[in-house]
Amino acid sequence: MILDIDAISFRYNGHPVLGDISFAVEKSELLAILGPNGVGKTTLLRCINAILRPSKGVVRVENRDVLSMAPMEIARHVGYVAQQQAPGRMTVFDAVLMGRRPHIRWQVSERDLHIVDGAIKSLNLGPLAMRYVDRISGGELQKVAIGRALVQEPRLLLLDEPTSSLDLKNQIEILSLVQRVAHEHAIGAVMTMHDLNMALRFADKCLFVKEGRVFQSCRTQAVKAETIESVYGVPVEILHHGGYPVVIPIN
Repeated sequence: MILDIDAISFRYNGHPVLGDISFAVEKSELLAILGPNGVGKTTLLRCINAILRPSKGVVRVENRDVLSMAPMEIARHVGYVAQQQAPGRMTVFDAVLMGRRPHIRWQVSERDLHIVDGAIKSLNLGPLAMRYVDRISGGELQKVAIGRALVQEPRLLLLDEPTSSLDLKNQIEILSLVQRVAHEHAIGAVMTMHDLNMALRFADKCLFVKEGRVFQSCRTQAVKAETIESVYGVPVEILHHGGYPVVIPIN
């Protein structure tokens, strides 16, 4: 088991945002957290890596209690890609290298440089490696953030809307990479998404959140049109094309 969430709740200014959320992520598994705006998907990710502190419940990564870890220890086990990135005055290479910080003791090693170089190549950022991150596009900046998380060599990867600023080609490229990394390196990956069709194509499991609670968790192949209608309030059909489920709204 990579991630085990046991009955976590979160309140903001006394207002309940999440209530008794429980689920698990196995090795080599990619989980998509789905639901309409405002149901607490981003809040849930931030509770998992202790950016926010749940009012109750337990978060474990490989049986370690995340909520009792120091921030640097969390960074050695959990990689986090936020929805929005703040560009700074550093090169793409240096921005990705920042992800090695939890592992660097005295100085940057050859292994650190090798890992960073590999991540940059896998994300097709090689031609931009010496460009400043405040001089690249929003989509390219998102890829830099994903690269920074990957070089942490985490056991759990958390991504908040990882494809929100990317075109179709880059969406497929990024989600294929995340899927491959999870499967080949036996880590867990959790991503929030709005694009149901991308989620059904790339995720192994889906967790539907409604009004701050888990409505349903199931394998991707078991997602039903009735679940989507109940969560989003929109009647849909699920058809299959090319071996993938496709969600089509019914007018």
